[in-house]
Amino acid sequence: MSLGDVHGRLGNAAMYFMALLAIWGLFRFFRKQGVDSNYWGALVIGEILIVLQGLLGGYLWIIGARPARSIHILYGIVAALVIPGVYAYTKGDEQRRAMLIYGVSLLIGALLIVRAITTAG
Repeated sequence: MSLGDVHGRLGNAAMYFMALLAIWGLFRFFRKQGVDSNYWGALVIGEILIVLQGLLGGYLWIIGARPARSIHILYGIVAALVIPGVYAYTKGDEQRRAMLIYGVSLLIGALLIVRAITTAG
């Protein structure tokens, strides 16, 4: 399996993980629950997954394996900024409102990753 294949599979894993976090977040919102320690942990794992994906993509770019369209890189960068951006916007709030913001934002993040995958090759 080549590094390009690993990068692609990590992209799929990140997309599914973000989608599951979005569904979980919206489920918690509709159950009138806020952000708990389990969700914080999952957010950290999701961000680590996306950062590893980006680092591998950066390495591939350095060695000459470029995406078909340069916008692929922008989608990846924006997707990596979703979780920290929401955290900064909500100031680490754990209330129900923050859960809605995480759920919707992570759904958008998953769609950004889908778009990044479609522009890769």
